[in-house]
Amino acid sequence: MPEKNIVYFDLETQRSFADVGGPANRSKMGVSVAVTYSTRRGTYEIYGENQLEALGEELCRADLVVGWNHLHFDYPVLQNYVLKTLAEMTLNLDMMVNLEQILGFRLKLDSAATATLGVGKTAGGLDALRWWQDYQKSKNQEFMLKIARYCAYDVKCTRFVHEFGMAHGHLKYHDRNGQLCEVPVSWS
Repeated sequence: MPEKNIVYFDLETQRSFADVGGPANRSKMGVSVAVTYSTRRGTYEIYGENQLEALGEELCRADLVVGWNHLHFDYPVLQNYVLKTLAEMTLNLDMMVNLEQILGFRLKLDSAATATLGVGKTAGGLDALRWWQDYQKSKNQEFMLKIARYCAYDVKCTRFVHEFGMAHGHLKYHDRNGQLCEVPVSWS
């Protein structure tokens, strides 16, 4: 029997909420880079803005798409590029949404990764936006590589957090007082 194909997914945008008039206009943010990791393929795939149809096809073929806030952020950003019903055409585990239902508040990927795995993100979304602007001004591909590396590392963190949760039935995080806490998860 073939292995279940879990596709881990993240993207970086060209513009911020402030640039497009707020969260209601996510579809106007544009995509600079998107990255997936497929368990069946065993590799990462990097997609540029002109390759997003192929990204949509990969997500639709997945047995499960796993991300961090991808249902409410990444999918709406992709609306101008791929099928507007992507969330309905894919089976999804949005770990942030799942944890918010359990905890009653939104947990950041960096918080879960740092507490659970001992490693955090390598940069932030604002860094990726700055690199995109630098690329637009200079056309220096090194800035696109920085965005791709950052996004790929976020996908790697997402994957490892998910795999830890599947293997151990919980994740760790620090509460507002800095105390290390555990939250049970039932992911398969």
